[in-house]
Amino acid sequence: MDFNVKKLASDAGVFFSRAVQFTEEKLGQAEKTELDAHFENLLARADCTKNWTEKILRQTEVLLQPNPSARVEEFLYEKLDRKVPSRVTNGELLAQYMTEAANDFGPGTPYGKTLIKVGETQRRLGAAERDFIHSASINFLTPLRNFLEGDWRTISKERRILQNRRLDLDACKARLKKAKAAEAKAAAEHELRLTQTEFDRQAEVTRLLLEGINSTHVNHLRCLHEFVESQTNYYAQCYQYMLDLQKQLGRFSGTFVGNAESTSPAAATSPPAVAAATVPAVPTIPVVPTIVGVPNTVAEGVLNPNEVKPPASGTRKARVLYDYEAADSSELALLADEMITVYSLPGMDPDWLIGERGNQKGKVPVTYLELLS
Repeated sequence: MDFNVKKLASDAGVFFSRAVQFTEEKLGQAEKTELDAHFENLLARADCTKNWTEKILRQTEVLLQPNPSARVEEFLYEKLDRKVPSRVTNGELLAQYMTEAANDFGPGTPYGKTLIKVGETQRRLGAAERDFIHSASINFLTPLRNFLEGDWRTISKERRILQNRRLDLDACKARLKKAKAAEAKAAAEHELRLTQTEFDRQAEVTRLLLEGINSTHVNHLRCLHEFVESQTNYYAQCYQYMLDLQKQLGRFSGTFVGNAESTSPAAATSPPAVAAATVPAVPTIPVVPTIVGVPNTVAEGVLNPNEVKPPASGTRKARVLYDYEAADSSELALLADEMITVYSLPGMDPDWLIGERGNQKGKVPVTYLELLS
């Protein structure tokens, strides 16, 4: 490789002279052309925008991908201009484990059925998370990254050029002051006019770029609204999926409690207990004394609505919290916010009550009700 010795020497000389000039400016021994207050405000605003954009970008990446090694991997793939490999979300991986466990335990067992239901919900949550990450990356992270890698680099480049033009201008002013001879003064004045023109032109270019920060804020504001909308939709989906799962588990609660009581003393940790813990505390209805003439069909697990009569006392009004679809003819379908009459019978599962609506009656889950005084 051929080296231009003269150019290297010239560049080294310019670098050395500017280093001396910077030092003299710091010490107050050299004249420094000051920018107007508006220009300085534009520079400060641009620096502030760059710094906070970097912080917001980094923390959003941490929010969307908490795994540091995964973030490094994605960064390397982007720099190599290669497609980032598809990665299974934590929810989807949990769903896979639950489904495999259900197959081993027996998909027909209460535990296996619950694992399958919960696993399916986890899979849907994982898919929703994947969609949210993809949407946030395109609509929010990409514009922030494009600003830092595009507009800000251009601004930084023009600012460096402006700084060099200012140093050249101040050097010309210093030479003009030192010039004694008329011919030297004339040459210094001519050089100063050219340098001043270049400085003014570069200052105007840089000013226009800095004023474009306002447009950047408007664009980032729009992207922020889209990010919030994506996040809102994601959490709404998650809430709906979990609400549906809670309803599905509520339908199995009677069966699960029966199996738990017959096989293990660990009934306290059965799914109904978990489901009941997720809703507001519900006042209990005292079990009324045995009513003569009423078959003890509830204790046997089979309810014939036509044979059930309400007790003389102990009935209460209840407001339905969620829609409930009856699993069989012994249950009563519910609609959210409707009012029904409820009561308990001897030997009845405490997680269930008898509900009446007009001439319709059937079992209803306690967790779907708000008992009123």
